[in-house]
Amino acid sequence: MAIPSFVDRVQLVVRAGNGGNGCVSVHREKFKPLGGPDGGNGGRGGSVIVRVDPQMNSLVDYHRQSQRKATNGQPGMGEHRAGANGEDVVLPVPEGTVVFDADTGQVLADLTGGLSECVVAQGGRGGLGNEALASRTRKAPGFALLGEEGEQRTICLELKVIADVGLVGFPSAGKSSIIGAISSAKPRVADYPFTTLVPNLGVVKAGDHTYTVADVPGLIPGASRGKGLGHEFLRHIERCQAIVHVIDAATYEPGRDPLSDLDAIETELGAHGGLEDRPRIVVINKIDVPDGRAIAEMARPDLEARGLRVIATSVMTGEGLQELVFAMSELVRQRRIEQAAAPPPRVVIRPRAVDDTAGFTIKRQGDGEGGFVWRVRGAKPERWVRQTDFGNDEAVGYLADRLNRLGVEDELLAAGAQPHDTVAIGSGEHPVVFDFAPQVEVGAEILAPRGEDQRLNQPRGAVRRRREREAAHRAEHEAPVAEGDEADWRRLRDTRSEQTPAGFASEVDDVEVEWVGGDPYGSGDDGTGRDHD
Repeated sequence: MAIPSFVDRVQLVVRAGNGGNGCVSVHREKFKPLGGPDGGNGGRGGSVIVRVDPQMNSLVDYHRQSQRKATNGQPGMGEHRAGANGEDVVLPVPEGTVVFDADTGQVLADLTGGLSECVVAQGGRGGLGNEALASRTRKAPGFALLGEEGEQRTICLELKVIADVGLVGFPSAGKSSIIGAISSAKPRVADYPFTTLVPNLGVVKAGDHTYTVADVPGLIPGASRGKGLGHEFLRHIERCQAIVHVIDAATYEPGRDPLSDLDAIETELGAHGGLEDRPRIVVINKIDVPDGRAIAEMARPDLEARGLRVIATSVMTGEGLQELVFAMSELVRQRRIEQAAAPPPRVVIRPRAVDDTAGFTIKRQGDGEGGFVWRVRGAKPERWVRQTDFGNDEAVGYLADRLNRLGVEDELLAAGAQPHDTVAIGSGEHPVVFDFAPQVEVGAEILAPRGEDQRLNQPRGAVRRRREREAAHRAEHEAPVAEGDEADWRRLRDTRSEQTPAGFASEVDDVEVEWVGGDPYGSGDDGTGRDHD
């Protein structure tokens, strides 16, 4: 099957990359057997970005390949090395592309004017390594956080051609012929209906003013209900500053005349919606055919009575085309002035924290025969659960500490939760389910810092031996004395007087000091407590 040359609507499945897992590692170096944690963080997953490319005019590149995926972030490594970030995937689109969420219909971005790109799928955050998780009470965590999964969604890209003037009318009314005559565009022209299957764009110059004109495929009564080509191509004139009705003066179909053709097209425009405020010009084309000029002059009074400007044209002779070019230029110029004079919308900035600490809710669900469950929902708790390695007891304890600090346990108790009730965090098919065990029951277990490596609390061998000697020395000198000497020992211990240079206490009379080898201070004391003159 041949690939069409113009595609203005496609549906894509986009998936961002997952974040890399954090690393659990302990620094190893000679003479430093316990160098501390050095596990790096995981890399961020790649995002999917839709970006405007001025060189593109169609979405045909996405007609066949409907899935795009970014790369994953790399896991962290030891020696403080973080994992590499995943590469972003950029989807180039023409200016005027509108990005929808295919599931909800929400408009994600309208890529016009200053908005040149948008992130349609955010890459997952990388998990923290055990180095980043270390603290004063958790010196060497034996766990790391897992990387988050990247976003996945189905989007719809819809191109709305950006033109200043849109030509609408019945098939074979001469719209393509007019745009080919007043611009350098080369649309396909033939003598049968629905020759134009895709919008044609042309650049028109009126004096020093330049603007663009779009030729929309022909409309027929009932197009809003799917007849003919339908009215889906009308989205290409939603951005137009003015609308030009092209009416065929040479038609011989029964029941058709300029007024009825205009009413039929206006009915289809009303069914599409959003075009009521656009200024209109009526062009009665093909006045060069027999009776064409007469038909135009007959319809002119009624059309002008509706407040419409009427221009009779002939592509074959060129009559009326110059007037049409300057008339459209005047409408575009006035419209641009009105839009420039309009006050810009007031922008109210309401800063919002990236991580909302109070962003969780607790509800009791399922009170039937199958029992009930306490459902915890919130960005933070659900993200923490996704990043937890439940095969690691320390990681599970760290998650419990975080939930407790966030206030989840207090809210569960306030809501009436009892010990051993079922608690589920998250929604969907795979929530994390556990039995509620409040802190008051856990007791001392929760007071100990989780993730602490006891090896790092042990002193080195030399320090340990010195402390053992000091402890033995204190025990030896603080040993209890005999009962008979207890009073003297207490009296000596409580003595606060200073020691004299002679080496004895000046306030104690019954203490004798005997020096071995003589008095080292030269005081004349022979060691018996008597002085020699």
